[in-house]
Amino acid sequence: MNDSDSPRPATDAFDAMIKAPGQHLLLLENSKVRVLDTKVKPGERTPVHGHEWPAALYVLSWSDFVRYDPEGNVLLDSRNMATKPPVGSALWAGPIGPHYVQNVGTNELRILAVEIKG
Repeated sequence: MNDSDSPRPATDAFDAMIKAPGQHLLLLENSKVRVLDTKVKPGERTPVHGHEWPAALYVLSWSDFVRYDPEGNVLLDSRNMATKPPVGSALWAGPIGPHYVQNVGTNELRILAVEIKG
């Protein structure tokens, strides 16, 4: 590994790996990407955390969820989505500031996130 491949650490104080390591497993990190396996069990609520980089998301399993800001205001309720992403679909997400997620469905929500460091 050369210096250009060395991981570039997150600068966000709410980084998911610092604030919510119970739901985010680090699979790979270098200077260009960070790959996280995100799992939120039914009924589980994550700690407040953030994602500083945009990411390609791959749906491994789906469950309805609500994303809240740190004050408890709803940012996104997947139950209101016109269509749910099927397992095996890929999505794009921009950076997400401090938030927490509550799995309000009956399945595990599992997303593989390839965060693009830029």
